[in-house]
Amino acid sequence: MPWPQVPAERRHRGDRMVAAVLVLLLGGAGLLYGVQSPAANTESVPATAAATPPPPAGAVPPTFTELWRAPSPATPTVLVAGDGVVVAEGSRVSGRDAVTGAQRWSYTRDLPLCTTGVADGRVMALYRNDQYCSELTTLGPDTGERGPTRTLDARPGTRLIGQDPVLATGVDYLETFRSDLVRTAEYGTVRAPEEPGDQPRAGCTFRSFATARDRAGVLERCPGEASERLSVIRPSGSEGDQPAFDSSAEIGTDGAQLIALSAERAAVLLPGTPRLALYDRGGRKVGEFPVAAGAQISVPADGVARTSSDEDTRYWWTGGATVALDSATLEPRWSVPGTSGPGARYGDRLLVPVPGGVADVDPDTGAVARTVPVDRGAWTGPVQVAAQGGLLVELRGDEIVVLGPA
Repeated sequence: MPWPQVPAERRHRGDRMVAAVLVLLLGGAGLLYGVQSPAANTESVPATAAATPPPPAGAVPPTFTELWRAPSPATPTVLVAGDGVVVAEGSRVSGRDAVTGAQRWSYTRDLPLCTTGVADGRVMALYRNDQYCSELTTLGPDTGERGPTRTLDARPGTRLIGQDPVLATGVDYLETFRSDLVRTAEYGTVRAPEEPGDQPRAGCTFRSFATARDRAGVLERCPGEASERLSVIRPSGSEGDQPAFDSSAEIGTDGAQLIALSAERAAVLLPGTPRLALYDRGGRKVGEFPVAAGAQISVPADGVARTSSDEDTRYWWTGGATVALDSATLEPRWSVPGTSGPGARYGDRLLVPVPGGVADVDPDTGAVARTVPVDRGAWTGPVQVAAQGGLLVELRGDEIVVLGPA
């Protein structure tokens, strides 16, 4: 018996109804994606003109005077990138003209900022989505144009440190990635492990961190162990959540701080009478040096020692003195007491923040030539400093202050 034929007009009307429903469904899905997508919740305002380079650094001037200031609670260190200065507050990262402080570009999400950093000449902005600091965006330092992005599993309170690798810190989890944002290693409490048992230890608490080329170090405290453990990861040898190590061993004490890594060594500040212990690539202790007599020792809340560096030297602020460490051996070379931060190279000199100004220091010997006055008003806390050409950029607590030669 033949099937009854549906009139052509009814078939066409039904086809049109199905098509209309599909259009509505697709339109709704597109609208939902548009509302929920990062692009819909982002305000990106790139620069409209080329940046004006700051004046070059010459001789250290007789004094510095304030040019401008801006709140910047989401920059844990001074961020000088390209020809400008980067500030971050709330959900906004912005690039400022180094001399005038005028905003040249900005990038804003509808998410809170976890932290910021600079790697490979690009600004990194890490945003919190739900319980993780997961959404990482890179920005051109002079234009603010968006570059590569990626997803992290970092916990709130994370820092982004280092260049190659970049290390995202955390109290029980860390990960490393290259400057092109490709993840190279995970260590600790991995959210979604590829295979059970890939991590060598469980339940450890991470206390301090440092990086060097193809090395990421963590000082950790693990259940069932007698003391803190120094672990140095080699990202290039790691696979997914299976970290490869240069070394990992207990150091026989508690309350230490990991200060710095070099290509072959790790420097650890030991508790009690302050001493700087040096460990080789295999984790063997190869030296111990007294820290500046009477130097105040502070413990950074984020687990990252306050340091700066040039080609030959790492400058470490103990909390009350600035100590120069050889960049290869990490052996102490000299120290300057009574300082407020690690310092920054300014031409052929080192400018180290001290109460009431900056000390003009010979970077080879640590000899202080004079103190250049800087009026910081009521601020008496730590000062992080960087040079942008002939300008001096200070981070005082949650505020960036830019100084120029007077």
